[in-house]
Order: sequence, then C-alpha cells, then structure tokens
Amino acid sequence: MITSQEIVIAGFGGQGVLSMGQLLAYAAMLEGKEVSWMPSYGPEMRGGTANCIVIVSDSRISSPILSKFDSAIVLNQPSLDKFVNSVRPGGLLLYERSSIISPPTRTDIEIVHVAAIEEAHRLTSKQVANVVLLGAFLERRPIVDPKNVISALKEVLPSHRQHLLPINEQALVRGRELALEALSESVSR
Repeated sequence: MITSQEIVIAGFGGQGVLSMGQLLAYAAMLEGKEVSWMPSYGPEMRGGTANCIVIVSDSRISSPILSKFDSAIVLNQPSLDKFVNSVRPGGLLLYERSSIISPPTRTDIEIVHVAAIEEAHRLTSKQVANVVLLGAFLERRPIVDPKNVISALKEVLPSHRQHLLPINEQALVRGRELALEALSESVSR
C-alpha cells in the first residue's frame, strides 16, 4: 500500500472536483491517516475552474501548499494544460477522456484515460462521473480502501441524498474496472 500521495484534482466548477477531494480526505481520516484538503476555485464557481490539493500520508504533513504532485486527476482541457507538467516523473495523470481535446504526450508518467462521463450516463446519473474517476484513481493508487470511501459518503451525503449511495458504489466499482481496462489496452499496444 502507498504510504503518501500528493494529489491535485481539477476541472470546471460543478463537476464534483471539490467533493471528490473531500471524499478521498474523509476516507483517509476514517483510516487514521494524516490528511490535508485545500480547495481553490474562481468567484463564479459553477462553470469556472476549480481544483483542490489532497495530501494523504501515514506521517505528519509539513505543508499543504505544493507545486509538484504525485498524481493529477483532471476533468477538462484547461486543467490538463495547467497541471500536466506539475506531475512528478513516475507519477500518475488520470483524465476524463471525453473532455480532453489534446491528450498528454509525456512519457515519464503513467497516463490513464477513463470515459467517466459516459459511464455515469450508463449508470443513469451524470453526477457520479467524479466517483467513477475516484474509483479509477484508487485502482492505480490504492491509498485508501474503497469501502471507506462508501463509509465516508454515508457520512457526508445529506439525508435527502442517501438514496444515491448504491449508484455511487456502482460508480466506484466501475471506475476501478475501467482503470484496469485502460491499463490492459496500453499494455497490449
């Protein structure tokens, strides 16, 4: 299991970028890990750019402010353009496939693309695309147990949204499966 991970999650406001980071942070807290979650978003929020930095570690976190990351999860082209060179060599860049016009070309990082929005539509809930991506991320970087993501979701979802737990659980599982499929595609090339 990975002991520390510094992650940037970025996209447009309204895509669930900040909530994905919160969910990851809550799951890590349930496991007793050290956690930092730092959001950043434009004044327009929905439709504007948003990102958050999440640090999950087994040891104390010295600073939540970073310029280089172990992993980046991006949901749109402007975020990819902004953060592609901020991923450390050997790191992971995970992106939502349908939102990217110019795919990344770096060869010193692991690049995984997932059709999260398409999968969310298949699951009949476009709001779970971020959970699909989180599942894919956890397949490639298992920093928390997916069961704890679901436990965290039970805690953070308001009572009138608790009926969405099963579809979020399906989205998490499908994300993990899609990451495995993307890996086997890249190996077979």
